[in-house]
Amino acid sequence: MSRIDESRPFIPVGIAVLTVSDTRRLDDDRSGDTLVARIAEAGHRLVARAIVQDDKAAIFDQVQTWTSDDAIDVVITTGGTGFTGRDVTPEALEPLFEKRMDGFSEVFHRISYDKIGTSTIQSRATGGVANATFIFVLPGSPGACKDAWDGILKLQLDYRHMPCNFVEIMPRLDEHLTRAK
Repeated sequence: MSRIDESRPFIPVGIAVLTVSDTRRLDDDRSGDTLVARIAEAGHRLVARAIVQDDKAAIFDQVQTWTSDDAIDVVITTGGTGFTGRDVTPEALEPLFEKRMDGFSEVFHRISYDKIGTSTIQSRATGGVANATFIFVLPGSPGACKDAWDGILKLQLDYRHMPCNFVEIMPRLDEHLTRAK
Protein backbone atom coordinates (compact mmCIF):
# COMPACT_ATOMS: atom_id res chain seq x y z
CA MET A 1 0.00 0.00 0.00
CA SER A 2 1.01 3.63 -0.51
CA ARG A 3 2.96 5.24 2.34
CA ILE A 4 5.48 7.97 3.17
CA ASP A 5 8.92 6.69 4.22
CA GLU A 6 10.05 9.30 6.76
CA SER A 7 13.62 7.92 6.65
CA ARG A 8 14.01 9.29 3.10
CA PRO A 9 14.72 13.00 2.56
CA PHE A 10 12.17 15.30 0.95
CA ILE A 11 13.51 16.52 -2.41
CA PRO A 12 11.86 19.70 -3.71
CA VAL A 13 11.26 19.89 -7.45
CA GLY A 14 10.90 22.90 -9.74
CA ILE A 15 7.38 23.41 -11.04
CA ALA A 16 5.88 25.77 -13.62
CA VAL A 17 2.16 26.57 -13.70
CA LEU A 18 0.42 27.61 -16.90
CA THR A 19 -3.17 28.82 -16.91
CA VAL A 20 -4.87 28.59 -20.30
CA SER A 21 -7.66 31.14 -20.55
CA ASP A 22 -9.02 33.91 -22.75
CA THR A 23 -10.49 35.72 -19.75
CA ARG A 24 -8.34 35.20 -16.63
CA ARG A 25 -5.52 37.38 -15.35
CA LEU A 26 -3.08 36.69 -12.52
CA ASP A 27 -5.23 38.67 -10.08
CA ASP A 28 -8.30 36.45 -10.65
CA ASP A 29 -6.72 33.11 -11.53
CA ARG A 30 -8.20 30.93 -8.76
CA SER A 31 -7.06 27.65 -10.35
CA GLY A 32 -3.48 28.83 -10.76
CA ASP A 33 -3.57 30.22 -7.21
CA THR A 34 -4.80 26.84 -5.93
CA LEU A 35 -1.85 25.06 -7.54
CA VAL A 36 0.69 27.67 -6.44
CA ALA A 37 -0.49 27.43 -2.81
CA ARG A 38 -0.31 23.64 -2.82
CA ILE A 39 3.13 23.63 -4.45
CA ALA A 40 4.47 25.94 -1.72
CA GLU A 41 2.71 24.04 1.06
CA ALA A 42 4.32 20.79 -0.13
CA GLY A 43 7.79 22.39 -0.12
CA HIS A 44 8.41 22.51 -3.86
CA ARG A 45 9.71 25.51 -5.86
CA LEU A 46 7.46 27.54 -8.13
CA VAL A 47 9.91 28.37 -10.92
CA ALA A 48 7.53 30.02 -13.39
CA ARG A 49 3.92 31.01 -13.81
CA ALA A 50 2.11 32.38 -16.83
CA ILE A 51 -1.27 32.78 -18.46
CA VAL A 52 -1.75 32.24 -22.18
CA GLN A 53 -4.86 32.42 -24.32
CA ASP A 54 -6.60 29.33 -25.68
CA ASP A 55 -4.29 29.19 -28.69
CA LYS A 56 -2.51 25.97 -29.67
CA ALA A 57 0.69 27.66 -30.80
CA ALA A 58 0.95 29.86 -27.69
CA ILE A 59 0.34 26.91 -25.36
CA PHE A 60 2.83 24.71 -27.21
CA ASP A 61 5.51 27.42 -27.33
CA GLN A 62 5.26 28.24 -23.61
CA VAL A 63 5.41 24.62 -22.47
CA GLN A 64 8.14 23.70 -24.93
CA THR A 65 10.22 26.62 -23.63
CA TRP A 66 9.71 25.48 -20.06
CA THR A 67 10.71 21.88 -20.88
CA SER A 68 14.07 23.27 -22.04
CA ASP A 69 14.68 24.98 -18.69
CA ASP A 70 16.81 22.79 -16.42
CA ALA A 71 15.22 24.39 -13.33
CA ILE A 72 11.77 23.07 -14.32
CA ASP A 73 11.04 19.42 -13.59
CA VAL A 74 7.25 19.58 -13.88
CA VAL A 75 4.79 21.68 -15.88
CA ILE A 76 1.17 21.80 -14.74
CA THR A 77 -1.41 23.43 -16.98
CA THR A 78 -4.95 24.32 -16.01
CA GLY A 79 -7.71 25.06 -18.48
CA GLY A 80 -8.65 24.17 -22.02
CA THR A 81 -9.44 20.46 -21.52
CA GLY A 82 -13.15 20.53 -22.39
CA PHE A 83 -14.94 20.01 -25.69
CA THR A 84 -15.69 23.53 -26.90
CA GLY A 85 -13.97 25.01 -29.91
CA ARG A 86 -11.56 27.03 -27.77
CA ASP A 87 -10.51 24.01 -25.62
CA VAL A 88 -7.24 23.04 -27.30
CA THR A 89 -4.72 22.32 -24.52
CA PRO A 90 -4.51 18.54 -25.11
CA GLU A 91 -4.12 19.09 -28.87
CA ALA A 92 -1.40 21.67 -28.21
CA LEU A 93 0.62 19.52 -25.81
CA GLU A 94 0.17 15.88 -26.74
CA PRO A 95 2.45 16.32 -29.79
CA LEU A 96 5.22 17.24 -27.33
CA PHE A 97 4.84 14.01 -25.35
CA GLU A 98 7.59 11.47 -25.86
CA LYS A 99 5.63 9.20 -23.54
CA ARG A 100 1.95 9.46 -22.62
CA MET A 101 0.82 8.85 -19.07
CA ASP A 102 -2.57 7.19 -19.58
CA GLY A 103 -2.76 6.23 -15.91
CA PHE A 104 -2.79 9.89 -14.87
CA SER A 105 -6.01 10.52 -16.77
CA GLU A 106 -7.58 7.33 -15.48
CA VAL A 107 -6.78 8.03 -11.83
CA PHE A 108 -7.80 11.69 -12.18
CA HIS A 109 -11.19 10.64 -13.56
CA ARG A 110 -11.68 8.10 -10.79
CA ILE A 111 -11.03 10.75 -8.15
CA SER A 112 -13.19 13.28 -9.99
CA TYR A 113 -16.03 10.79 -10.40
CA ASP A 114 -16.28 10.46 -6.62
CA LYS A 115 -16.88 14.23 -6.42
CA ILE A 116 -18.81 15.21 -9.56
CA GLY A 117 -20.09 11.93 -10.93
CA THR A 118 -20.41 11.44 -14.65
CA SER A 119 -19.58 15.10 -15.34
CA THR A 120 -15.92 14.03 -15.14
CA ILE A 121 -16.17 12.80 -18.74
CA GLN A 122 -16.30 16.42 -19.88
CA SER A 123 -12.57 16.76 -19.15
CA ARG A 124 -9.73 15.55 -21.32
CA ALA A 125 -7.12 15.72 -18.54
CA THR A 126 -3.90 14.08 -19.66
CA GLY A 127 -0.25 13.75 -18.80
CA GLY A 128 3.05 12.86 -20.35
CA VAL A 129 6.78 13.37 -20.47
CA ALA A 130 8.66 15.69 -22.83
CA ASN A 131 12.34 16.57 -22.73
CA ALA A 132 12.74 14.88 -19.31
CA THR A 133 9.93 17.05 -17.89
CA PHE A 134 6.61 15.80 -16.54
CA ILE A 135 3.59 17.59 -18.01
CA PHE A 136 0.11 17.45 -16.47
CA VAL A 137 -2.88 18.94 -18.26
CA LEU A 138 -5.69 19.74 -15.82
CA PRO A 139 -9.17 21.22 -16.20
CA GLY A 140 -9.60 24.89 -15.38
CA SER A 141 -11.64 24.62 -12.19
CA PRO A 142 -10.08 25.03 -8.74
CA GLY A 143 -11.83 21.81 -7.69
CA ALA A 144 -10.17 19.84 -10.47
CA CYS A 145 -6.79 21.32 -9.56
CA LYS A 146 -7.33 20.33 -5.92
CA ASP A 147 -8.34 16.79 -6.95
CA ALA A 148 -5.29 16.33 -9.19
CA TRP A 149 -2.83 17.76 -6.67
CA ASP A 150 -4.25 16.25 -3.49
CA GLY A 151 -5.09 12.88 -5.02
CA ILE A 152 -2.11 12.29 -7.33
CA LEU A 153 0.59 14.91 -7.69
CA LYS A 154 1.28 15.63 -4.02
CA LEU A 155 2.25 12.00 -3.46
CA GLN A 156 3.91 11.26 -6.78
CA LEU A 157 6.08 14.38 -6.49
CA ASP A 158 7.26 13.34 -3.02
CA TYR A 159 10.48 11.30 -3.07
CA ARG A 160 9.43 9.70 0.22
CA HIS A 161 6.27 8.19 -1.29
CA MET A 162 6.48 4.43 -1.51
CA PRO A 163 6.48 2.06 -3.27
CA CYS A 164 7.49 4.46 -6.07
CA ASN A 165 7.23 8.08 -7.21
CA PHE A 166 8.08 10.41 -10.08
CA VAL A 167 11.02 12.08 -8.32
CA GLU A 168 13.10 8.91 -8.12
CA ILE A 169 12.84 8.35 -11.87
CA MET A 170 13.48 11.95 -12.95
CA PRO A 171 17.23 11.38 -13.49
CA ARG A 172 16.38 8.61 -15.97
CA LEU A 173 13.68 10.33 -18.04
CA ASP A 174 16.09 11.24 -20.82
CA GLU A 175 18.12 8.01 -20.97
CA HIS A 176 16.54 7.17 -24.34
CA LEU A 177 18.37 10.23 -25.72
CA THR A 178 21.76 8.99 -24.52
CA ARG A 179 21.33 5.26 -25.12
CA ALA A 180 23.47 3.90 -27.96
CA LYS A 181 21.46 3.22 -31.10
